[in-house]
Amino acid sequence: MILLTKLAIRIVGIFVLGAVVYLAVTYGQVWRGSRRDQTQPAPAIIVFGAAQYNGRPSAVLKARLDHAVDLYRRRLAPLVVVTGGRQPGDPFTEASVAAEYLLERGIPDRAVLREVSGESSWQSLSAAAGILADRHIDEALLVSDRFHSLRIEAIAGELGLTGHVSPTPTSPITGWTERRAMGREALAVAVGRIIGFRRQANIDAVVR
Repeated sequence: MILLTKLAIRIVGIFVLGAVVYLAVTYGQVWRGSRRDQTQPAPAIIVFGAAQYNGRPSAVLKARLDHAVDLYRRRLAPLVVVTGGRQPGDPFTEASVAAEYLLERGIPDRAVLREVSGESSWQSLSAAAGILADRHIDEALLVSDRFHSLRIEAIAGELGLTGHVSPTPTSPITGWTERRAMGREALAVAVGRIIGFRRQANIDAVVR
């Protein structure tokens, strides 16, 4: 019995150590991914949604949109897909607020496509990929914050979309706030790689 107990403790210890090492390696990959910029010409830009307040974009969403405007004006892509649904009781979707912001900055309405149902990165990117697939497009620039880069690139690959991460250089998320965000991303990537990002998104939806 004592030998079995010691063996069980050793097995649990090895498992815990392996999990810690796996998370540490994944965190390093998230950090390295946050330092990459794959900006290049592409058929479309996909902007990941973020909070909006009574019809006005949050500082995080504004930074992402400003970057998309810059990419569009540099003629790196002719289409911009904005994403994000609405919170319960909110009359505005993140995508509709984002679209209005782009229109105010001179991007023509014909160049702005709206994905208004997504409640997670996977849902939004899946829907955006579907919108682009209807136009026979399977490649896009992915605009979000730096810490988000590795996961959205992985999700794009799972969806059959060639995604080039182009993180915003003006995100207000910096310092320890960014490091904590990277920690959350590392956990999300670690789990998503094991069970699949689609299943992970469904589990998160059930929990919420």
